[in-house]
Amino acid sequence: MKLILIIFLYFSFSSLTFSKDYNFFDEAKILFEQEKFEDSKFLFQRNIVYNPKDAKSYLYLAKIFKNEKDKFEEEKNLNTALLLEPKNEEVIYLLIDMELKRSNFSKAEELKKDFQKICSSLCEKLSSIDVRLKEFEKKDSS
Repeated sequence: MKLILIIFLYFSFSSLTFSKDYNFFDEAKILFEQEKFEDSKFLFQRNIVYNPKDAKSYLYLAKIFKNEKDKFEEEKNLNTALLLEPKNEEVIYLLIDMELKRSNFSKAEELKKDFQKICSSLCEKLSSIDVRLKEFEKKDSS
């Protein structure tokens, strides 16, 4: 009886270990790039089940929800990605863009300050953010 229990526990533990190590991200990203959004969404979500701290999966889910025009899910996933990776330039830039579209200039300005501190590959986006903020300031003062 003990031998059966030990064998059962061994196989249960082995399958859990394999599941946690499995990463669906690469396959999901390929599907995303092929614009197979429903299939990629499923795999990104599945990847999060096994790798709940994978900020990239949340980022790609946000992009899918943006494509689906689901603002709530887009923002939720961007905020989760930011929580997991506070120095992720792309996440911060997408949140700035979202706040500018909402006309939430104070939040966009706050995010822009964080973005300026960490930018390395998307620094060219700063000028477009500044232009958009100035356009809104002109409209607001009129």
